[in-house]
Amino acid sequence: MRMNRKDYKGFWLGFPGMFWLLVFFTLPLLFVLFASFMTKGTGATATLPFTLEHYTRTLTVFGPIVWRSVVVALLTTLACLILGYPLAFFISTRKSPRMRLLMLFLILLPFWTNFLVRTYALKSILGPEGILNTLLLKLSLITEPLALLFTQFSVILGLVYGFLPFMVLPIYAAVERLDFRFVEAANDLGANDWDSFWRVIFPLTLPGVVAGSMLVFIPSIGSFVTPDLLGGTKGLLIGNLVARQFGGRGNIPLGSAISMVMIVLVLIGVVIYLRFGQEEASGRG
Repeated sequence: MRMNRKDYKGFWLGFPGMFWLLVFFTLPLLFVLFASFMTKGTGATATLPFTLEHYTRTLTVFGPIVWRSVVVALLTTLACLILGYPLAFFISTRKSPRMRLLMLFLILLPFWTNFLVRTYALKSILGPEGILNTLLLKLSLITEPLALLFTQFSVILGLVYGFLPFMVLPIYAAVERLDFRFVEAANDLGANDWDSFWRVIFPLTLPGVVAGSMLVFIPSIGSFVTPDLLGGTKGLLIGNLVARQFGGRGNIPLGSAISMVMIVLVLIGVVIYLRFGQEEASGRG
């Protein structure tokens, strides 16, 4: 089958992007997949023969950490949804376009600062001598500093703080496309505010909720900076395991196996999102 002139033009326009994905995404991913089945050699290198030992070790020895990573990512996504949905709805219903732009600017403002710097700032707030404990002590609400740092709570708080905008923006876009005449029709038919929300508003904005959830869940499950700085040994997640195995005197085959398990977990979320998108498109069609 021959390509016409338009097809050739489209191919060359897309060639730089395809080349970038092939060299910097596909080939490294194939290297990680190949290395995950190899044996640990001298130092942290990978060598023959092939083995499934690292996958077995990942699912048994490190199984609790993998499960903890999934739970933390789900809790982070749920917290972002609970905080982000009302916020996105509030912003989108402002009558003044200037006010909406100002609020969106404030949502995106933290991205102007390095993520590591923001995490260190949060660490100084939650510390035993941090701003929060100092304020509570001065107000006589507590008698000794609270153990807020190096806990799972601090990890989830840091992840929510970092990824909340990823939930707000897709939901905001979905609410912006919402036709409120459907809500008026539901009210005319006798539905109260609660029924109108669950039967009309939420289903119509559900694509934004799913998109935001994926944008939060995927980076949360692979995050390693926030758990390392705010969680310590109690906040060890799958991302921290991968970082340790690929650095210093680690184990590249084991780190590759852990990486592949993490990729599978992420792909499960992507498949759910794509399937939902297809069902949503067919339902509207």
